[in-house]
Amino acid sequence: MTSSASPYFSRNPLVWTLVFLTALTWSAIEPRDRAVWWLEVLPALIGFALLLFTRTRFPLTPLAYVLVLAHCIILFVGGHYTYAEVPLFDWIRDAFDHSRNNFDKVGHFAQGFVPAILAREILIRHRVIDGRVWLAFLVVCFCLAFSAFYELLEWWVALAGGQATTDFLGTQGDVWDTQWDMFLCLIGALVAQLLLARLHDRSLARLEGNRLSGRS
Repeated sequence: MTSSASPYFSRNPLVWTLVFLTALTWSAIEPRDRAVWWLEVLPALIGFALLLFTRTRFPLTPLAYVLVLAHCIILFVGGHYTYAEVPLFDWIRDAFDHSRNNFDKVGHFAQGFVPAILAREILIRHRVIDGRVWLAFLVVCFCLAFSAFYELLEWWVALAGGQATTDFLGTQGDVWDTQWDMFLCLIGALVAQLLLARLHDRSLARLEGNRLSGRS
């Protein structure tokens, strides 16, 4: 790992990787449906490969790495149980008289929350645009585009048919499920920027300072 890598990932890459692999291994042990498991955890595996590939040329901030890890764990839980049958959210459904298991709503909120910080980081560090308002707007656009593309992927899987289709879609009979998914992604993207923008700016400044000073 080069000196420009973020403090969290450059000093503790094994910790991050150990948590990732431990959660992945747990998720892979007797999942409810193996085909659904692959569909749900594949984005996390692709993300892990991308982080390894870019770890020296474009290391992320500590905040971004932690958020990515949290998102991967959400995917692993959803892959293990399927999003419609996560036990904790079954309990919440019964305790609060909800009509469905709402773990998928957590996943789609994270689908906006985490990519918002990643998109923000890329746009800022590559100096794609000036102005905070336009930055926030483009970050939201990116997250909604990502969410829309994911819904298209779900549609393509649905066309393939099979039981895995129903479990992967996780609509649970809700005809507005797709709209809810994208709305929650929008909310996640907005909340991430409202809550974490200043923290992210400080993390970016430290990363840039480390890069310029060549500190290991």
